[in-house]
Amino acid sequence: MPFPGGLWWLLCCRQGFTLLRRDYGEADREADGEAEEEEASFELRAQGDQGSLEVSLSQPTRSSSGSERSLLVAEEMRSLIVEKGPGPVEDDPDALVKGWLQREVRGSVKSHWIRPRKYWFVLTPDSLDYYSSNEKGARRLGSLVLTSLCSVLWPDKQTYKETGYWSVTVFGRKHCYRLYTEHLNEAVHWVCAVQKVIDSKAPVQTPTQLLMRDVEEHCGNPEVLEQIYRCNPILRYTSSPLYAPLLPFPYGSLDQSAPGPRSYTTLRDEAVKLFNSLQQLELERDPVPLMQGVLQTCLDLPPLVDEIYCQLVKQTTEPPAPGGQGDLHYWQLLTCMSCTFLPSPPVLRFLHFHLDRRVPVELLGASCGQGACWVLGPPSGQCCHDPPGVSCRTESRFPTSEMAKYACFIREALGKTKGRECVPSLEEILVLMRRQEMICTVHCPGAPACSVAISSHTTAEEVARELVSRLGLSQSPNLFALYAQSRRREQPVGSTTLLADVLTRFENLAGEEREQDPPCRLCFKHYGFLDTDNVPRDSLEFALLFEQAHEMVLRGYVPTSEETLQTLAALRLQSLNSDFSTHAPFPRLEELFPPHVLHARLPPPRRRPPTKCRGARLRAGLLAGGLWGQALAKQRAERDQRLRGRLREEGASTMAAIVEKWKLLQGMGRPEAMAAYVALVREWPGFGSTLFDVDLRASPVGAGPQRLWLGIGAKAISLYKPGEPEPLDSFCYSRISSFGASDSSTFRLSVEDRDLLFETSQVDEIAQLLNTYLTSMGARRLPQPQELAASPPASDPTALPQELCPTAGPWQHRPSVGSFHS
Repeated sequence: MPFPGGLWWLLCCRQGFTLLRRDYGEADREADGEAEEEEASFELRAQGDQGSLEVSLSQPTRSSSGSERSLLVAEEMRSLIVEKGPGPVEDDPDALVKGWLQREVRGSVKSHWIRPRKYWFVLTPDSLDYYSSNEKGARRLGSLVLTSLCSVLWPDKQTYKETGYWSVTVFGRKHCYRLYTEHLNEAVHWVCAVQKVIDSKAPVQTPTQLLMRDVEEHCGNPEVLEQIYRCNPILRYTSSPLYAPLLPFPYGSLDQSAPGPRSYTTLRDEAVKLFNSLQQLELERDPVPLMQGVLQTCLDLPPLVDEIYCQLVKQTTEPPAPGGQGDLHYWQLLTCMSCTFLPSPPVLRFLHFHLDRRVPVELLGASCGQGACWVLGPPSGQCCHDPPGVSCRTESRFPTSEMAKYACFIREALGKTKGRECVPSLEEILVLMRRQEMICTVHCPGAPACSVAISSHTTAEEVARELVSRLGLSQSPNLFALYAQSRRREQPVGSTTLLADVLTRFENLAGEEREQDPPCRLCFKHYGFLDTDNVPRDSLEFALLFEQAHEMVLRGYVPTSEETLQTLAALRLQSLNSDFSTHAPFPRLEELFPPHVLHARLPPPRRRPPTKCRGARLRAGLLAGGLWGQALAKQRAERDQRLRGRLREEGASTMAAIVEKWKLLQGMGRPEAMAAYVALVREWPGFGSTLFDVDLRASPVGAGPQRLWLGIGAKAISLYKPGEPEPLDSFCYSRISSFGASDSSTFRLSVEDRDLLFETSQVDEIAQLLNTYLTSMGARRLPQPQELAASPPASDPTALPQELCPTAGPWQHRPSVGSFHS
């Protein structure tokens, strides 16, 4: 049945659309349509109070209205668009690049395949246009106006493998052109040309940015500030949704991929989603998870940090219920943001101005003596005691509120924040909402745990120094540090690392680990052993030394006989429980004796030689999936059960031998048992060295790696074969010419005329410990950049590379500078 005439006319002529494509009608209204959309993209879609405002002052007149700012943006967009009608396409003098390209055309709703169509594309200094042909009078089918916010993607090799075409994707605010060509050089030529046009455009400024600049320029004139805020609702609280970000973001899907399982869309879409999350925050009874989600998005997408700051400033300006639940949630999130991220200088200045409008001057250290002075705008009166632009409001009318306290806290936090590696933990967010400090528990082996009050800006070095002073270790020549202990490993915490980030990692690991796993914790231990002979036996440091020696024994880093290991276990029992008693608590065997010694007694599993015949492998695979596979699984289970039974028998016999030795220690006091334990461990020549598991490669091209222990001590570096008490080789620091990281898993040590390459996952820890010992010795002859060909170049020839030289040295008093030689 044919359509009625009026309906057919409506379908064909309504805003220039056709039944086939939307782009056919864009050419006729490109100038007005693009400008209107650019204007709408930066403005809040709210009605009312949009009139222009002209302010007459003694200084040059300047418009400060949101609508006029929008008109300026619209005029700028119109000036970019050249009215083009049918004409001689080939003779266009403004054409920079032109040629045939294929543009993707999607099929119907049911078919998702792509049908490329060939069009004639022309790139001008203002836009990317495409025509039906290259003949004179050809109709322009579409146009994409190019601004500084547009972006272009380079050809993708994966797309070429799938389609046989090299793709060129150009993102605009309204359109996305996906173009294809069979030649790579042609695709690269188009990408470079489009990018050059985009780079030549002046940066687009949103009305929010222009108003921020106006506020900064007129901060000393309260009348102008009052009218700026009254006539521009984009600066004030709104309950309506935001349809476009407050700050400019590039169009398209560039720079949005975040690490981990999270996936994000464009920055513009994420900014709008975050504003929706902020509005949900007003009604949340438990806002902590939502706050952490907003902070995590900002950490994954750093360009959104300024946007969130501007949105929070907007929502905390003239809210409908100041001090209500929703308003306080905004201030609490702003507090968390200030302890996590530092905004850009323009946004930081605008934020400081916003905070000054909420903070009493007496809290900032100034007072006029007539009550609380507020830097509030817009003011209704000015105090004669105040400088221009500062109004005085009495406490009876504007008492000190929670918002003012949050503003003071935020201002102080912004002066300390330098960036975080992790977002605040749930516990930290709760503490920040109350503007308090966290209590961090640090475990000290052989001593009670210590509780330390920390903030979001406290570093590991500060806490270690406080513990050194609190535990009376200031006179010790040895070095101390904080260690992060988990089920998998133990590693020192960097001196400049924020403890708040460490606690966040602990919180994340707690959700991944199993219930029987021990919780992660912070420990205070020795970091560098400079003098272990003169430690008083009745001191706390000797208890720390004893506990650290016991940890080395359990990890198998003290090569000695099994008889000595049993004696050490008996001394450990004597130090814990005093004399033998059947009622004394018995620790588990793995807490007294190295577990790897018991496992070494078990017979190694028999390995069948691999089947060479292909038919035999096929038959074995078929049998493994049937009844024969079930029988094999049953045999493996029985073998494992026998091994576990054998291990229990070996453990029982070892424990019996340890108890017999424990009975011989009757009458020995705890200090004597600890001293005897440390004396036995000290008999090993490598005592006092920190051991690292490494694989040695003599040269980049050579035999297979050899598993060794790399021992770093106060005077020398030694190489040990695991389980051997004597070192294979030892190098004093005077023989070491350079050291560094060849890559993330290879540590390079240059000793005189040879280079040693070690494969290890602890490259940074080895380098930091070496640098700490050199600093403690007063060493200053550090590797030159030319000596470390494989190491990252250093800007200062007298300093180590940045990843090898921590910003702060050892967590102890720094010794005086001396020579390099040991």
